[in-house]
Amino acid sequence: MAKGDIIALISVVGIAVGLSSLILWALGLKWFIPQFFALSLSDSINPCTFVIYTMLLVALAVKEVSGREFYLAGLGFISAIYVSYYTFGVGLVLTVGRFPTWTGGVAAILFGLYTVITGLLGKSRIAAKKNVRRRIFKANASFWSSFLVGIFVSATLLPCSSGPYLVYSIIIAKAGTKLFWLMLGLYNLVFVIPLFVILFGVGGAIKGKGVSRAIVRRSRELSVASGLALIAIGLWILH
Repeated sequence: MAKGDIIALISVVGIAVGLSSLILWALGLKWFIPQFFALSLSDSINPCTFVIYTMLLVALAVKEVSGREFYLAGLGFISAIYVSYYTFGVGLVLTVGRFPTWTGGVAAILFGLYTVITGLLGKSRIAAKKNVRRRIFKANASFWSSFLVGIFVSATLLPCSSGPYLVYSIIIAKAGTKLFWLMLGLYNLVFVIPLFVILFGVGGAIKGKGVSRAIVRRSRELSVASGLALIAIGLWILH
């Protein structure tokens, strides 16, 4: 990884983690910081998103686009995921706002078990995978083309990531409408950190295919780890 990529990555992670911690602390939610990061980070360890994103980066690398085009396209996809998941989060909060907090714990355990089982069985949780792949390899190397691809594929990734997000939505719904907008923004800021890691890790480089294969090989372990983390969070909430 080039020095510039390392600096950019450290800056992104520092801003996301530092800003979220500072704001939660300032709001008097110091007690919630561990739960916040446990949910957002377990959600961000999402093999489905990783596979789709590296697939896009590999498609760009094959087309031998310039470094500037590569990074803009990668950022376009990340922006689309952020916007889509934020919008989905608003709908979730408004829908599950009246659910008691303990239902979040039950949901976390159920989704965690589902994630572990599908991971162990090696089952894909990406809807319409062939259609997604076709759209990705047709995408142009531009911010807006990748943004539109990201908007499309975000719906196909919901079976992979709706568990932690549902639990988080049930919890923050109790904070009131003025606060949950900000809480959703912070959550999704942390959620997209791994996508920046992949973007700056791959760079415009040629090793994109190797990275993609490595992620696919480890997708089972990532699913199991994410599921176990979600089960632990559910038990924590019910405790």
